[in-house]
Amino acid sequence: METTYYGHGSASERWERAGKFFDAKDYAAAAQVLKGLVEEVPEQTGPRLLLARAYYHSAQLRRAEAELRGIVERDPVEHYARLLLGRTLQRQGRDEEAQPHLRIASALVGDFADV
Repeated sequence: METTYYGHGSASERWERAGKFFDAKDYAAAAQVLKGLVEEVPEQTGPRLLLARAYYHSAQLRRAEAELRGIVERDPVEHYARLLLGRTLQRQGRDEEAQPHLRIASALVGDFADV
């Protein structure tokens, strides 16, 4: 498929297409669609978070980390971004770096047993 396919249509059509790719577990294709959306609306957390998830599931861990760090920088209390950042760092064997993010994520959702 050409990259023009991934950018075809309105933002809402591309968001829907990305969701369908993601639901079908075609995470690399979802990421292709979402990259363009994130470039258009970098301030929106939803597309960036789904892009990070697509990167995570397609083992593009450095890219997932970069997106998640951008989200957490803008919104430090985005608990799911903190959780996924911690998991992404763990998958890279960076457990010590992961722990603060995992603790913060737990605290933000009120799960103090592991904090």
